[in-house]
Amino acid sequence: MTMILIGLGTGGCSFSRNDGAQLAKGLEKGPLAKMDDSDVTASIPEKEAPPTDSDLAFARNAASDVLSKGDKDSSQHWENPETGARGSVTPIAQSYAAEDGRKCRDFLASYVNGRTESWLQGAGCQAGHGRWEIHTLKPWRS
Repeated sequence: MTMILIGLGTGGCSFSRNDGAQLAKGLEKGPLAKMDDSDVTASIPEKEAPPTDSDLAFARNAASDVLSKGDKDSSQHWENPETGARGSVTPIAQSYAAEDGRKCRDFLASYVNGRTESWLQGAGCQAGHGRWEIHTLKPWRS
C-alpha cells in the first residue's frame, strides 16, 4: 500500500485554475495560453567566427590551385576537416602586371563555418614554376 501512495504523490499531477487573475493576464480557460505579438522574441544571431589560421591555409591552397589552372570561369572547393569550415575560391577579373612585373590576379573566397557565412578577398601573383603565391587574404568589405 505504501508503494501506491508514493506513486500517487510523485505522479506529477497538475491542475489549472480559471480565476480572474489568469483572465486579467490574457490567459484563456484551459492549460495553454495564447501568445500575442508582444510575446514573440527574435532569435539571437550567432556571432560570426573569424577563420582560423588552418582555415586560411586551406583557402590559400585552393586559391593557389585555381589560379594555377588559369581557367577563366573556374572555382576551387576547400574544406578544413579539423574545424568543419569550408568554401570555394573563384578568381575575379583578369590578371594584371604587378610593379615587379609578375602576373597577379584577384579572387573571392567563400567561408562557411556552422551557420555563419562570409567572404574573403585576396590576391595572388605567379611565382616560379607556374605556382601562384597568395599574398593577400582578408575579410571582404563590400
